[in-house]
Amino acid sequence: MAGSKIRIKMRRLIVNRIFVTALLILFQIFWFSFSVFELSEFSAFFGIGLNILSLVIILYILCKDENPSYKIVWIILIMVLPILGGLLYLFAGNRKPAKHMHRRITVTKERYLPMLRSFGEKGDSLRSEDGRAYSVCRYIREYSGYPVYTNTQVKYYPVGEAMFRDMIEELKKAEHFIFIEYFIIGFGRMWEEMLNVLKAKAEQGVEIRIIYDDMGCVALLPPRYYKELEALHPNIKCLAFNPVVPVLSLVMNNRDHRKILVIDGHTGFNGGINISDEYVNIGSKFGHWKDTGVMLRGDAVMNLTEMFLELWHSFRDTGVKADIFRYSPEVYGRKYQSDGYVQPFYDTPLDGEPLSENVYIEILARAEKYVYIYTPYLILDDIMKNALCLAAKRGVDVRIVTPGIPDKRPIYRLTRANYTPLLKAGVRIFEYTPGFIHAKSFVSDDNIAVVGTINLDYRSLFLHFECGTLFYGSNAVCDLRDDCLETFEKSREITLTNIRQYYRGTMFDALLRLIAPLL
Repeated sequence: MAGSKIRIKMRRLIVNRIFVTALLILFQIFWFSFSVFELSEFSAFFGIGLNILSLVIILYILCKDENPSYKIVWIILIMVLPILGGLLYLFAGNRKPAKHMHRRITVTKERYLPMLRSFGEKGDSLRSEDGRAYSVCRYIREYSGYPVYTNTQVKYYPVGEAMFRDMIEELKKAEHFIFIEYFIIGFGRMWEEMLNVLKAKAEQGVEIRIIYDDMGCVALLPPRYYKELEALHPNIKCLAFNPVVPVLSLVMNNRDHRKILVIDGHTGFNGGINISDEYVNIGSKFGHWKDTGVMLRGDAVMNLTEMFLELWHSFRDTGVKADIFRYSPEVYGRKYQSDGYVQPFYDTPLDGEPLSENVYIEILARAEKYVYIYTPYLILDDIMKNALCLAAKRGVDVRIVTPGIPDKRPIYRLTRANYTPLLKAGVRIFEYTPGFIHAKSFVSDDNIAVVGTINLDYRSLFLHFECGTLFYGSNAVCDLRDDCLETFEKSREITLTNIRQYYRGTMFDALLRLIAPLL
């Protein structure tokens, strides 16, 4: 046990971004010192070489089809610190996934998505109700491949512990298969209770497949934990996504940040809640931990099932073509009454399309009355910042809830560094006084909402594999709205008049915004 804890700590240190950045800064200082005292007669040649290298990297960045704000940050950093900036770009800035990852997922996606599209598209009926909402769903379908559904019931959860109770109850009812995919799985009461149910279900012949992100679990699980899970029972199979390899893993930016649970094809869960005790307020170090999620019953679960199978067959059972209709809601479930339109979708860094950001921007652009937002991190590019400000300037009641107690202090300070321009435009910002808010949700005008895994930061919007569920005309929309209204009452509103009470330092804020893509 002690050996496992030591290995976990070592893995965490090796891949810790702050640790690696600190090493690179020390190397930059050493290089300048070494150049001055030991290589003074050759310093001009080294300087020319570094400038040429920096110019090459800058030209490469300029030619890439990426967000302009993202480009500018890296260009400035590389010009100011050629060694540190260039190495950091290779480590943290290159958003292009590894070739083998791209190839595997693309091949699997090309096999599965045509089957999914033929399963059932309900967008035509939405077009006659709300053409603008239809255009959002059509965009998601065209650029992610996931259709919109009716015949689906939705239940919204304002806290993780409420959702977890239903997750356990639904797991106990499983008769055929269980698919589990989470960014974080951590030892504790939550995982222990779930694992006990999974072992019992495996004994009953239920097919169980588990995916966890190895980088996300680097500080929580021992190396090769997937082998320990598979040793529990032949019916339990497991995949550690993007396994951590010291040094090589430093360029592995693309993490599986999704949270998906599918039971027998007809019941699915999605949201911000991981499998670790703090998400259900057991032993949280950051006050009350608020998260949101949804349970789906019916046809729309098919999208979650396909997401899981696509990743699974890309890296685990490669070459095996699964019959996704075998896992459809119709096989083991029943027809459910419609609760509006439901569209689970996922965003991938493979296609270069900032789908999640565009969906959020469209919600802001179509809003007439209000947009309420939950996000634990507020690290904005200029496009998203302008969309938020423009909506507020048009008279839309834009409100954002961020944490009152931080889980990562540098990120917390960076979040606050983005407040001032939003407040000046009329956006209202609230900090969740009881503790940390991990929810990632948008709701607007009592008719459209998104609940999922997508933060308002660079990593979620550009680097990670993410997923969310869009709702139109569902009861869950108003449930989320009411939850937001209650949360505002519990939170501290930040205004331009009191902002100086909480932090100071505009130059420091500017520096934080400069290095935002590194965090």
